[in-house]
Amino acid sequence: MAGQGQVGRNNNHHLAAVARGRWGEDLVARAYVRAGYRIVARNWRCELGEIDLVAARDDTIVICEVKARRSDRYGPAAAAVTPAKQARLRRLAARWLADTAVSGVTVRFDVAAVTGVQLDIISAAF
Repeated sequence: MAGQGQVGRNNNHHLAAVARGRWGEDLVARAYVRAGYRIVARNWRCELGEIDLVAARDDTIVICEVKARRSDRYGPAAAAVTPAKQARLRRLAARWLADTAVSGVTVRFDVAAVTGVQLDIISAAF
């Protein structure tokens, strides 16, 4: 049937993107652990959206948005964290803090960009 191949290609592309994203999140989590952080949540979801990674060290909570891409052909991965996405992450962080009853901490927002095999973590990105 005409068109079935296209559907299959789109599905394969989606599966590859999901696998790349998961691999990127694993890479970022390991980097935080090596830096002395504890991973306290991964892919935390509520009706507002999802937080990719929550890490903690001392009195600091890091909310990390992970962007993983094969290349920077369509621009740097970190550029995908738009002002609208930043606002959503702030709302999500407030919700996570409320839901987990965590208080008295400093919250920092990092962006981790995985491009190919290159990892760049932008600390206090916004």
